Amino acid sequence: ACDPGIALDPAIIEAQMVGGMIFGLSAAMLGEITFEDGAVVQRNFPDYDSLRITAMPDFAVQIVASGGHVGGIGEPGTPPAAPALANAIFDLTGQRLRRLPMMHDVAFVL
Repeated sequence: ACDPGIALDPAIIEAQMVGGMIFGLSAAMLGEITFEDGAVVQRNFPDYDSLRITAMPDFAVQIVASGGHVGGIGEPGTPPAAPALANAIFDLTGQRLRRLPMMHDVAFVL
């Protein structure tokens, strides 16, 4: 759910929220920067894995337009992704994940 103040274009708001969640889930599950011989291994996007469309969950975006000032909608979907996933895994397995990326503690089937 998000409150953009005034929802000028609900389709764009939904797309931004889903994109933010995908980015956040990718970072939480797979996002890792490693070093080898003092240099970064993942130098650009081809070397930095992210979720593919076949691994996407279903998303339901609820826009709560309070009528307040128009606000940004580009970032709000990203920060809650990791804690939401960690809580879902805990509810399912009883395992608390305390480090990122989660791929080190959970074998995700992508």
